[in-house]
Amino acid sequence: MSDEIWAALAATPLEEVRRRAAAVDAITEITPIAVDGAERFAWNDGGGQSAVWYFTPDGRALLLTFDHESDLNLYAEEDYSVQEALYGGVPEDLVELVRNRPENYESLNLTDQDTGATIHYAGGVFWFDGERWTQAEGFVEHCRREGLDPLSESGFTYCLGVYRFGEEFTG
Repeated sequence: MSDEIWAALAATPLEEVRRRAAAVDAITEITPIAVDGAERFAWNDGGGQSAVWYFTPDGRALLLTFDHESDLNLYAEEDYSVQEALYGGVPEDLVELVRNRPENYESLNLTDQDTGATIHYAGGVFWFDGERWTQAEGFVEHCRREGLDPLSESGFTYCLGVYRFGEEFTG
């Protein structure tokens, strides 16, 4: 199922991905916000799973997923350096959208105890470069080292179910 949703996301034009993210945001009554010119939309199930989308004006996107029961729940470990490493390979300007930002229900912060810097936690880190979706290199490498399946352990499958990629979505 994870591979099917990944393929369906990849086949969906970014404007349609954004439309679905905005529709789900409205249905769940989560207020979209602007972050450095990007639009942030989010979903949560009220039980610890979430998807957070950032769409930039230049046609790129950042997607963070989180499953609180997963081995990728780095928030529970309170390890800033490991969380920061999951963003490896993502363009710096996209990572800046989640660095040193206020917390909210979907995005709690992990704090570097030495510098005070913060970054939003995420079990899964995915980004769109204007042409295709990619799993962040740091995220994939961490999953490889830990023997974890990136798409299922990150909550990707569950968290993106509400967006119905590969299906009709009239929301």
